[in-house]
Amino acid sequence: MNEREAEINRVSHVTIVGGGTAGWLAAAMLNNSLNVRSDGPKVRITLIESPNIPTVGVGEATVPGMPRLLGQLDINEKQFFLRCNATFKLGVGFVHWDEDEAGRPVHYFHPFDSVDSIRGVDPSYHYHRFVGPEHSGEFFDRLLPSGDIIRACKGPRQIQDQDYHYRIRHAYHLDAGLFALFLRDLAVARGVEHVLDDVEEVQQGENGFITALRLKERGLVPVQFVVDCSGFRSLVIGKVLEEPFEPYSDHLLCDSALAVQLPHPDPTRLEPCTRSTALGAGWCWRVPLYNRVGTGYVFSSRFRSDDEAIEEFRGHLGEAGRDAEPRVIRMRIGRVRRNWVKNCVAIGLSGGFIEPLESTAIYAIEMGIRWLVRHFPDKAMSSALANSFNRAIGAIYEEIRDFVVLHYYCSNRKDPFWVAARSEIELPDSLRESLELWRHTFPNAADTADHQLFIYWNYLCVLYSKGYYKDANLPLEDSVSEADWVEFTRQLEQKKQRLLANLPDHYELVTAIRAAAEQDAKFQAPPVAAAAAGARRATVPVPDWGQELDRA
Repeated sequence: MNEREAEINRVSHVTIVGGGTAGWLAAAMLNNSLNVRSDGPKVRITLIESPNIPTVGVGEATVPGMPRLLGQLDINEKQFFLRCNATFKLGVGFVHWDEDEAGRPVHYFHPFDSVDSIRGVDPSYHYHRFVGPEHSGEFFDRLLPSGDIIRACKGPRQIQDQDYHYRIRHAYHLDAGLFALFLRDLAVARGVEHVLDDVEEVQQGENGFITALRLKERGLVPVQFVVDCSGFRSLVIGKVLEEPFEPYSDHLLCDSALAVQLPHPDPTRLEPCTRSTALGAGWCWRVPLYNRVGTGYVFSSRFRSDDEAIEEFRGHLGEAGRDAEPRVIRMRIGRVRRNWVKNCVAIGLSGGFIEPLESTAIYAIEMGIRWLVRHFPDKAMSSALANSFNRAIGAIYEEIRDFVVLHYYCSNRKDPFWVAARSEIELPDSLRESLELWRHTFPNAADTADHQLFIYWNYLCVLYSKGYYKDANLPLEDSVSEADWVEFTRQLEQKKQRLLANLPDHYELVTAIRAAAEQDAKFQAPPVAAAAAGARRATVPVPDWGQELDRA
């Protein structure tokens, strides 16, 4: 192909249908990858967003890859904290997902930090031998400093540290609505075209490719390549291209959610973790933003009606939830069979969604765009590119699905929902094979070498904390040394004390970051009064993590 033919076949215009986090993150990432550092011809990027359809937030908690993403987008981290009411997240706390032999609730952390080896051996084997699985609740505290840092409400870095520097691995909590607006301003300032209009018709050519969109105000608009970010409506990939949706209802029972915003009971006590508390028919999230608390109940409509779920949720919140009026959200759990069909790629909720237990929605958007950039096509839309992209995206959804199923399948709660969640579901073959292997050995790096997000350590954190190894006799533990374990414990205690003494209070750290952003004359942050006004005037209890939370 000569230069002229290549130019004729080149995709010079990408049209994104839908805004929200998915649409604007797609716009920012595509523009950054295709245009910002390019010496070649620019790719025009247009985002069409309905002024009449509210977006559904994809979640207010993220995973540890988020700092890397923001840094790659050349985003000022201080402005991100100010504009999005962000806080730091060092892990997830699971409350009453399991019970001990006396029926008392068990809680544990799933931290972001991973543990160092002892002479090349996972120290989990030392713990298993010299402490014992009967103390599974102490697993993280005896291997990592994360739990102590979270309980002390410390931040992951010093106040004077530069953007994206950290002493403890972290992610963020953020206001999804404000994050979308932040990305919109960023993308538009860098050249993305923003069209506020309704898509009334999607036109196709004889080969089934999308050729044009008819907008309510602008009329017929030709397109070359479409990114469908229309949310659960799945306007292009689902309704027009009719790509089949593959539900995960055989694996996961939760299909509904309640959501409400509440004020902090003590604004200066800012937990640097997301909390997930098991209830009778699902679980409740708690996400501490700087200005409010985001909370909600993910539940199964098979085991709770909306009214029953609201009553149970209010009871969990106590006095703070007495007058709460949560909105009900229906979740379409699963994914379309192929995320790339013809000249359309589905990103975000339009392509798939796994319940937000491990805060993976924004991550799935990010990875979809990363894979699209790696497979960016010309107008021929190579089937080899599309097939490779679809395999990669399918693997991501299956990886997330398996890890979320693990939390339910290995729970020992006795409620009817929880019994059904482990006994009536179809266990994915990939997870079944791993669990059979891990009866005889701890997960290791080779077991999850093809994973993008959840590696062996994540699996071990959950499995050990849930008592999966309660009766396990692992041959490798016979080869470890108690002296090595004693020395590891001594060094860990020293590290904990250094971090606790030197890391700042989380609230003070975020407040200082916001103050620095406000002093930056290059940026003007919009008011957040509207978001704050949405919080009900009540108080949310912040239980001491050291106490058992058994209100469920």
